[in-house]
Formats: sequence, structure tokens, C-alpha cells
Amino acid sequence: MVASIILLVIVIAVSVALLGSVLIQSTTSLNNLILSPLEKKCQEIANEGYKIHTIYPTSNPDQLLENDRKRLLYLDDLWMKECVSVLSDESIMNIVNNVERDFSYGE
Repeated sequence: MVASIILLVIVIAVSVALLGSVLIQSTTSLNNLILSPLEKKCQEIANEGYKIHTIYPTSNPDQLLENDRKRLLYLDDLWMKECVSVLSDESIMNIVNNVERDFSYGE
């Protein structure tokens, strides 16, 4: 009888932990989907910069075509001034993770 009560308590505790984990994960996912206007702008900057980087994966800026080099340097400067210096680390990481997923999988 005591063993079945202990087993029931363990099952309930594990169920509550799993349910809590699911709720926290879904709340975090919803927050990641809601971007501020600045985060949206930074997402666009990151997307465009990442696309240029994928065209020249092993090159440094001096080896790019002139227009691509200028655009990439402009985007990098914009990214540092308007995004990295203003947004939280978590926002930056979410943007970086979304760039790779969006571009790589064609979303």
C-alpha cells in the first residue's frame, strides 16, 4: 500500500514537472515570435548580411565584388550600431538563430 502511494506521488510529481516544462517552453516560443519594430529591422539587416556571407563563404571583405563589399560593410556597421549596442543578448541570439533557419530552409 505504501509503495503504491509513493509510486503515485512520483508519477504526479513527474507529470507536474513535464506540464510545467511544456508551459514554460510555449511561453518562451510565443515571446520569440513577437518582435519589436527594432528587432524586426535587425532581423532584416541580419538576413541580408547573412545572404551576402553565404555567397562568399570563405572570402574576406577585400575579396568581394566592390558593390557587395560596400553593402556588407554597411550592413555590418548598421548591425553593430543599431542592433548589438541596443538589444539584449537574448534578442541578438534569437535574431541570429532565426537568420540561419529562415535562410537555410527557405522560410
